[in-house]
Amino acid sequence: MDRPLPAPAALPRTPPFRLDGQRALVTGAGRGIGLACAAALASAGAAVTLLARSSGEVDAGAQAIRDSGGLADAVACDVRDTAAVRAALAQRPAYDILLNNAGTNRPARFLDVTEDEFDTVLDLNLRAAFFVAQMVAQGMVAAGKAGSIIHVSSQMGHVGGARRSVYCASKHALEGLTKAMAIDLAPYGIRVNSIAPTFIETPMTRPYFEDAAFRAAVLDKIKLGRIGQVEDIMGPVVFLASGASALMTGTSVVIDGGWTAD
Repeated sequence: MDRPLPAPAALPRTPPFRLDGQRALVTGAGRGIGLACAAALASAGAAVTLLARSSGEVDAGAQAIRDSGGLADAVACDVRDTAAVRAALAQRPAYDILLNNAGTNRPARFLDVTEDEFDTVLDLNLRAAFFVAQMVAQGMVAAGKAGSIIHVSSQMGHVGGARRSVYCASKHALEGLTKAMAIDLAPYGIRVNSIAPTFIETPMTRPYFEDAAFRAAVLDKIKLGRIGQVEDIMGPVVFLASGASALMTGTSVVIDGGWTAD
């Protein structure tokens, strides 16, 4: 007599990549990586606030997201103005997700870097990122919300680069900040991670690639043999924002086409 087959084992369920019902803030969202990631978060179900200095760009970006069926609003604000950011956030409910994307670069040889160039890069890439993250985290804690904070770092936060001493300093500092924040905020269920892209083609970086020698040097370092596109960043950001990365904090997702593999 045939024995009855055992009942099938219950399979684990894949954690959700969806962000329905969550609120996300994206800085530097007027163009490039910021706008692309705002669109990605909205497509995953989040209600997204796009924040950047240019009202025209963030208004257009938010409208494009709404036209595609997503939820979005816009704030024209300079992230370096902590009082203005604090006032803008005070008018909105606490966020569940922060993508700290605003940043800049002033390539120069170490011997030639000026105090103004140093201050410009560190003020935006580190100081502003620090205090925007602090404000958003304070809102999460006050509201009793767990959440995900994602810093947009760089492969240059893991290695060095010619003519990028100040940029590397800012991004290495951001990687250290990510780890320290993760420790402080873990008791509140707030995760903190970074993404570290290679060169991504955006309106800010496109002029660099018009230099054939520079483009060739970059492609020589990227093992996959192509310049990054904003679409390469969108999936990892949704992953880090979602429950699919629930046990990840204090680490960096390096999206560099193999640059740092050497």
